[in-house]
Amino acid sequence: VQLQASGGGLVQAGGSLRLSCAASERTFSRYHMAWFRQTPGREREFVAAIRQPGSITYYSDSVKGRFTISRDRDVNTLYLHMNSLKPEDTAVYYCVAVLSWNVQYGTPTAWHYWGQGTQVTVSS
Repeated sequence: VQLQASGGGLVQAGGSLRLSCAASERTFSRYHMAWFRQTPGREREFVAAIRQPGSITYYSDSVKGRFTISRDRDVNTLYLHMNSLKPEDTAVYYCVAVLSWNVQYGTPTAWHYWGQGTQVTVSS
């Protein structure tokens, strides 16, 4: 599956953004999906995941209560709704996918397919 992320940009602290990730396959609904983020000099960090079936969601502690992951099967798209953004949320955000769920979903190696990143910058 090919993944195309979009929606990044510059926003003030306290603002909101919605990231989108378009998937190339009609079998989109079979994939478990997630968002990771990365800042220069640091490893990729888990943000949120959505597991099938049932769209069970998982969040890192740093974004829980502020971010919401969701998916729309009709348009093969994954979303990340980001509210109450903080400067520390500044990063390149990546959407990822895998067919088989891995209990170590918080590690980058658990995900097989990666899209290109989209930059999110939160100014203070």
